[in-house]
Amino acid sequence: MPLVPVSVLLKDAAAEGYAVGAFNCNNMEIVQAIVTAAEAEKAPVILQASQGAIKYAGVDYIAAMVRAAARRARVPVALHLDHGTSFDQVVCCLVAGFTSVMIDGSHLPLEQNIALTRQVVSVARPVGASVEAELGRIGGVEDDIAVDEREAFFTDPGEARYFVEQTGVDSLAVAIGTAHGRYKGRPQLDFARLARIREQVSVPLVLHGASGVPDADLKEAIRLGVRKINIDTNIRESFVEAIRRRLAEDPREIDPRKILGPARDAAVETIREKMRVFGCSGKAKW
Repeated sequence: MPLVPVSVLLKDAAAEGYAVGAFNCNNMEIVQAIVTAAEAEKAPVILQASQGAIKYAGVDYIAAMVRAAARRARVPVALHLDHGTSFDQVVCCLVAGFTSVMIDGSHLPLEQNIALTRQVVSVARPVGASVEAELGRIGGVEDDIAVDEREAFFTDPGEARYFVEQTGVDSLAVAIGTAHGRYKGRPQLDFARLARIREQVSVPLVLHGASGVPDADLKEAIRLGVRKINIDTNIRESFVEAIRRRLAEDPREIDPRKILGPARDAAVETIREKMRVFGCSGKAKW
């Protein structure tokens, strides 16, 4: 089936009280793992490309792989730009066939973030693509985008309402205590803040840096209005650990298929587990 906008998937998620998983893809095996997991769980799914993935594989390669997977898929699939850095990059992704884009102007002053986000909405809306933006800064590292823990700050609920009203975005990524990459300890999520944001904002909320967040906390975030949850690090961990095990079993193995095949299978299981936690298993509409 054709790719769908993320906003379509999140509308259903909001109506039924679950979250859709957004999983980062860097190569063919991870694309296959994400879609295989979604089909096994009968779940809608978002494949997303980060800055690192775009630099590594290229926009056209990623779009072509995801389109090929979606054509054969029996579940709804969206292709999303994760942490877009510029208006030009957004346009490039839209031309390549992405059905959703995130513009990350969270490092800018509020009004400049609004202006940039409006510009992106103005080009995405006419081609049927949805737009995610970010307010507040999420700690850790997302490929080439780093936010020092001392500089990270949480999303202000009042600013969130103003931002959404001024930009018309389809979803909003909020900073409530998660971080990109591996956590040094147990993350402490500010659920009271999330509840206040939900009271002020009508669009679906997005949780970045969810790898390593306990399942119970993810479920509480979903209860409080999070409808899209990003997962990357957990996939990398299971993928690479499977490669290490395979090479430890047979250090002389040189067939990439015999090395990457088990890694793909391990990623499938990790993704399926997340989908069950998110509540999106069995929610594919088509």
